[in-house]
Order: sequence, then C-alpha cells, then structure tokens
Amino acid sequence: MRARELPEDERTIVEAVAHWVDREVRPHAGRLERAQEYPTALIEQMKEMGVFGLAVPAPWSESAVSTRCFALVTEELARGWMSLAGAVGGHSVVAQLLARFGTPEQKDQWLLRMATGEVRAAMALTEPSGGSDLQDIRTRAVRSEEGTAYVVDGTKTWITNARHAGLIATLVKTDPEAQPRHAGISILLVEPSQVEVSRDLPKLGYRGVESCELAFAGSRVPATALLGGEEGRGFAQFMAGLELGRVQVAARAVGVAQAALDDALAYAQQRATFGKPIWEHQSVGNLLADMATKVHAARLLVLDAAAGIDAGRRSDLEAGMAKLYASEACMQVALDAMRIHGAIGYSAEIDIERYFRDAPLMIVGEGTNEIQRNVIVRRLIERAREG
Repeated sequence: MRARELPEDERTIVEAVAHWVDREVRPHAGRLERAQEYPTALIEQMKEMGVFGLAVPAPWSESAVSTRCFALVTEELARGWMSLAGAVGGHSVVAQLLARFGTPEQKDQWLLRMATGEVRAAMALTEPSGGSDLQDIRTRAVRSEEGTAYVVDGTKTWITNARHAGLIATLVKTDPEAQPRHAGISILLVEPSQVEVSRDLPKLGYRGVESCELAFAGSRVPATALLGGEEGRGFAQFMAGLELGRVQVAARAVGVAQAALDDALAYAQQRATFGKPIWEHQSVGNLLADMATKVHAARLLVLDAAAGIDAGRRSDLEAGMAKLYASEACMQVALDAMRIHGAIGYSAEIDIERYFRDAPLMIVGEGTNEIQRNVIVRRLIERAREG
C-alpha cells in the first residue's frame, strides 16, 4: 500500500481518490483527451471531494493534508489522467504562496474560495523570450501616477488553466534597473478581467486542460494585489513555492509511470507468443522488472522531498532530485510499456500512446531537467561547505 505510512485519515483520502480515479476517470480519460475537451464534470467532482483544498492550510481549508498525502493524491490523479493533476498543480503552489507571504487581507480574500475550488489559480512565469532564466523576465509593472495601481505590459506563455483561473499569480519586473536582478521582481495577484488570454497553445499531450498565452497591454492591476505588499520579494517567493511545485510535477510523473507499468503488467500476462505469456520471455520480464524498480525509486524520492517540506526544512535539493529522476523514469517507463505492447501500443485506441505523449511535459515543466541538475549540484556544494 503506497499510503501505508500516512495517518489513517490521510490514507482514507488517498484511497478515496484512487477509487474515484478507477471508477470515474480511467474509463473516460482517453475519450476526453482525444476530443481535447475540458473535463468540467471531473473538475466539479474534484471540488466536491475537497481536492483543491488539500494544499490550502487551516483555517481556510477543511481538507488540508500533509505534503506527503498531497503528493500521493497527485500521483493517483495522474495515474488516471495527468491533465487532472495539472489542474491542481499551479493552484496549489499559489495557495502556498498566499499562505506564506500574503497580507492578511489577501489571505482572507482568496484562500477560503481556493480551498473549495470556487476560485482556481494559475501561475504566470514563462515568457516567449525565455523560460528558465526567470530573472530575465520582460513583463513590467509600473506604478500609476496616483499610486493606486500597477500598469502592466508584457506577455506570458504556457500558462496552464488560464481560461478557467480566477486568480493568476504573475511574476513581473517592478524595478528593471535593480541589482542584483532578482531584487526588482515582484508577484501580482492578477484577476481574469485584468489580462487578455490571447490564444491557446497546441500541445503534443497534456490536453483537456488548456495552456495559454497571456497579453498585458497597459493592464491596470490594483496596488493591493502586490503579494505581501512589498516590492522586490517575488523571485524569492516563487523559488520557495517551486519546492512544492517540483514535488507535484514529480508526483505526476510517478502517476503516469505507474499507469504505464500497470497496463504493461496486465498486457504481458494476457498476450502469449511462442506458447507462453510474454512476461515469461526474458527480454520482456527484464523490462517489467526495471520499470517497477524505477517507479518505486521515484516514489520514494518524491515522498522524501515531501517529508522535508512537512518538517519545515529547505528541500530544493530533494525536490530537484525527485523531479529529475521521476520525470526521466516516467519517459523511459512509458517507452518500455510501448515496447511491451508492440504495435498496439502505438495506437491511439489504448492509453499507452497517451502516456508517451504526456511524459515529456514533466521533463521540461517546472524548470527543465538541465536546470534541475544545476540546482542539485549547487545545493550539494553548499551543503558540503556547511559541513
């Protein structure tokens, strides 16, 4: 049992989501994904189950859980359809940002409605000119003459859930001349009426939940929407939030890999060649053994990083390791599942093909794996010097 180390109430939550995924998601995910249809009914059921409040702390949420429980719920959602986990990902990071850094007024304005799913949140970091170097963002926010608003100009891209978000945490430059560069970066809590969703972006996978481009052209955002009420804190705030974000992306990767492994195990017992089930052929059996080992190792890395967050420790090293390993393992497991299925695995009629298209997102999302390696080695050196 993957949730066996959790308290009983949290185990019950993970089990309930797993049963819901088997009953309501897996039978329909392929059809919804091929139609690129927004999963409105499933999102409503997730709201009823309290999924959007899992990462919102008390007293604003009645369904708040540990990061380990949140990670396992994310895994189960991704095991059914990775896009559902994506709908919760940015939302949960923004909830953590508000809970840690928001003013009392901002917390009261947003967190209760985010916990129920009435308001779902998105993050706006990436820009067309670059994604990994967040200090080089070009979106500018200038105080209006009367000082009551920011005038925002710029473009954000690859914003998940942008058309359905009631709140978009947006990284902006409030002081382009600041040195170091990160000292000039802030976060604005943008509402849909304050920005234009200029287009939806076509994608290889990760369908159903949209990814969009946002256009700010003299957009006016109230000065009270500055996260924490103080300029220049945004870069550090988002970096802290990305610890949870990377654990969430890693958990998504584990979920997709588990789904691919489950399907491959089932097929290898049903399909027979040369007079025996194909799992008995050493080449197939070895693939299954390696796949299962990778999934288990990835899950342990995710839970280790989540446990660090729960303990209040800085966990960017552990979160980076989990995201790096789990995403690469997911890609390999999805490919090996296709090998085991043979030609039928290449068909859009079964789920293996979808796993293979969804898997690359975790490699490039929430900071590319090349960036993860940079984070990991810097933290290794820092910890070595700290003794």
